[in-house]
Amino acid sequence: MSNNALLVIDLQNDYFPQGKYPLWNTEQVKENIKQAIRRAHSAGVTVIHIQHIAAPTIGVAPFFNQGTSGSDIHEEVLAVAPNADVVVKHYADSFVGTNLESLLTQHGIEELLICGMMTQNCVTHTAISKAAEKYKVSIIADCCTTVDEMIHNIALNAVSNRVPLLSYEQLFGY
Repeated sequence: MSNNALLVIDLQNDYFPQGKYPLWNTEQVKENIKQAIRRAHSAGVTVIHIQHIAAPTIGVAPFFNQGTSGSDIHEEVLAVAPNADVVVKHYADSFVGTNLESLLTQHGIEELLICGMMTQNCVTHTAISKAAEKYKVSIIADCCTTVDEMIHNIALNAVSNRVPLLSYEQLFGY
């Protein structure tokens, strides 16, 4: 399993109830992701946090502004993967303008297991990125969320013909 990476995308405070743009079902998704991270650790899988910071050249954004607590990765998620690499991005596709691809190469990664926020944006854009084509890619459906259940399900359905969908319970032979 050491050639797998669990990408945890945008588990940041602004998406939670006290943040600037709270999403649907965040508490359950956070708990599922924590379980997925624990399973990843047990299986020797590399965990990588992806953190979105609003592009400073555009000016102040509605959320995820650099230096704000809202842009911080949720403390409970960091607590279960405190030593994981953190990739900072400015676009929906986690590969664009980041060191993600070099980090994956450095770790010898061949398979990406993707989870996070928002399903129809950063999760799917990363999963179907041109740069992701060289990897086996899956989305952990119950470890993702967005603004509401319908958009979440529409996004997963739309990408399902290109990327397999898993549940966190299907990870690593549990």
